[in-house]
Amino acid sequence: MDLGLTGRTALVTGGSKGIGRAIVDLLAAEGANVAFCARTAVDVEKAEEELRAGGANVAGTVLDVADGPALTAWVAASAERFGGIDVAVANVSALTVGPGDEAWRACFEVDVLHTKHLVEAALPHLEASGGSIIAVSSVSGREIDFAKDAYGVMKAALVHYISGVALELAPRGVRANVVSPGNVYFDGGFWQGVEQANPDLFQMALGLNPTGRMGTAEETAYAVVMLASPLASRISGSNLVVDGALTKGVQL
Repeated sequence: MDLGLTGRTALVTGGSKGIGRAIVDLLAAEGANVAFCARTAVDVEKAEEELRAGGANVAGTVLDVADGPALTAWVAASAERFGGIDVAVANVSALTVGPGDEAWRACFEVDVLHTKHLVEAALPHLEASGGSIIAVSSVSGREIDFAKDAYGVMKAALVHYISGVALELAPRGVRANVVSPGNVYFDGGFWQGVEQANPDLFQMALGLNPTGRMGTAEETAYAVVMLASPLASRISGSNLVVDGALTKGVQL
């Protein structure tokens, strides 16, 4: 199926590896121009080189999304480079689990404020194009689990924030949605680290998955790119859970 993304421009934060890289890969495969950012220069350079070698029109930038002015400048530069913005994907997470103030501060500044800054900076361009916003949250924002403190609370806040954005921007032709993945396993990712450092926690988490496995970055990326497509023109204000039936709550 042609998702109608050829020639459109997407921004992806945290796009050098994991879920973010899978999102960039799939957007590029659909013919979109993609500007992505991440904190680590070597990861950005490697991803950009690999993608361009495959014929993708991408631009990678080294950026800490907690730096609001730098994030805003990146959005402006990307819009100028590609002639506009059609899709904005807020994917970066602090991935900080715990009850301490530092964890709360990091999750607020990275998960929530970076999403707010991205939306605000991209909005004029998205209004011009009738674009789409997607924020990557987590099932930890939907039900209580081991990440119930800073991480879970801020992921829930993302759903609330994006729901409000969707309502506000619907009359202006801009859609906004959330994708909430369950456990996602990939090389160098959070759950691989848990598997090595805390195998008991890993086995407990794995055992909760009714499919018998954790998800892949590509499975989450599909949900994001589907929502980015103009074919999803009637979907806004949703929280799309991608967890293989891991969570048990009923979404009403």
